[in-house]
Amino acid sequence: MAGQSAGNSHFDTGDDDNCLLSLEKLDRASPDLWPEQIPGVSEFAASRSPLSASSSPPKWLADLGNDDIDLLQEFGSLTSSQLMEKVKGLQNLAYQLGLEEAREMTRGKFLNILQKPKQRN
Repeated sequence: MAGQSAGNSHFDTGDDDNCLLSLEKLDRASPDLWPEQIPGVSEFAASRSPLSASSSPPKWLADLGNDDIDLLQEFGSLTSSQLMEKVKGLQNLAYQLGLEEAREMTRGKFLNILQKPKQRN
């Protein structure tokens, strides 16, 4: 056993990850040599690279206000069951609003509010 650990001592350097790291940059400018297999993969890979982290935030994030970001963080902190309860509550609210709108539309119809004005010649 002592001979086995002595023979494997070069594996215990702790720099295994560093010796596998390649800093070589491949020039993928030629579409003949490096065709894009799936459209959009190059842009996705560029957006996920560590170099793009220091650039501006994504477009969808730039359009959000502070309240929207807070709401997203709140939803992200919920468990799946809490999130399902929140969705059910929103569905119930949408249903109640639909019923109220239907009542108001019927009321407007009976009061002749929704009729088009007659054009005078």
